[in-house]
Amino acid sequence: MQLHFEGMHMAPQHPTVALLLCEVVMEILSWVPAKPLTRLKLVCKSWNSIISPPHFIKLHLHRSPKNAILLFTRTATLTFDEKAKWGLVFSSIESFIQNPSSTLDAQENLHSLHGQDWVSGSCNGLVCVAHIFDHPNNDISDIWFRLLNPLTGFISENSPYLRVNVNNAFGFGYDESSDSYKVLTLIRDSSGTVTAQVYSFGGSSWKTINSFPAFPFCVEDNGHFIRGTLNWLGLRNPHGGHYDWAAVTLDMLMIVSFDLKSDTHKQILLPKGIDEIPSEEPTLGVWGNSLYLLHDYKKTHFIAWQMKEFGDENSWTQLLKISFQNLGVERLLSVFIFENGNIFMLRGRHRFEEVFYDRRDNSVKRINILADNSYLIAIDYVESLVQPC
Repeated sequence: MQLHFEGMHMAPQHPTVALLLCEVVMEILSWVPAKPLTRLKLVCKSWNSIISPPHFIKLHLHRSPKNAILLFTRTATLTFDEKAKWGLVFSSIESFIQNPSSTLDAQENLHSLHGQDWVSGSCNGLVCVAHIFDHPNNDISDIWFRLLNPLTGFISENSPYLRVNVNNAFGFGYDESSDSYKVLTLIRDSSGTVTAQVYSFGGSSWKTINSFPAFPFCVEDNGHFIRGTLNWLGLRNPHGGHYDWAAVTLDMLMIVSFDLKSDTHKQILLPKGIDEIPSEEPTLGVWGNSLYLLHDYKKTHFIAWQMKEFGDENSWTQLLKISFQNLGVERLLSVFIFENGNIFMLRGRHRFEEVFYDRRDNSVKRINILADNSYLIAIDYVESLVQPC
């Protein structure tokens, strides 16, 4: 095998030496960030042949730093007739926390989306996007899903379309046992019955899972992917959909975990330390290999629970309890988790203010986001070269 280093030609080597050189180059390249690798593939055929195979892409993904986020944004409209513009901005966590406005305005990291698109999740550097076509004068929509890798420009073919009503929620994840990426749609009918539709990208049809036991509080709350499962916090059937939170009781709350390998679901119990219903809807979060439950306490404190060992209900641990006064917030809105559960981003006292709380040093940082965005969701993301068939 011949290796080329930026135009320099190496003489043919003994096969054993050539193999060792190839392995050394592969080892070095596997630690290089994904964005430079997309350019290094163009250096020479030998490097491209090392970087492109699936086994290298998996090795590189395993070694990629988990220090990036994906920001799903909507640009504010100036006139009634103007359509909102959706986009994806990928950034390092450090850059976003230091200067959110500049990060959101950076055009080189922006991936534009259609006005009818919705991000339904991210996994292994891939983003699952739902394209939603609403039928006029009724509550029916047709939905197609596609995968994209914002870093490489990869876009998959569309899934078969799925006809749904307005009460639906999405989730996206990876099934390692079959090396496949799957999207799941929860659909709640007028009687309160919830069914799940599962699609494996590359397949030709959707699979129906009957009798899903709960429905998420908010259809905008995507399923949280962790260790081959998608997880939602919601209300037991038939309470989901339209409900009065003041009438909700603890026994109506339910965490449902859907296994992408077996297409089965199970319940995860809430932390034993929760003995009364929060004032507002709690939320789930995931960072790394941990599941988090976030809620308020008597409208005065923010409480975060961490399931240290996913699936072990006895591992729920109260991570923090801090007053709204210390945080500078009035209620819990749009809570996001960074840095292994050490940094929390919360909505401030007005729509343009974000509050970053670092529990390691108990510091609070308030930032006014001046970028022209009226909507912001932060999604756990890793830069990768993944491009499924």
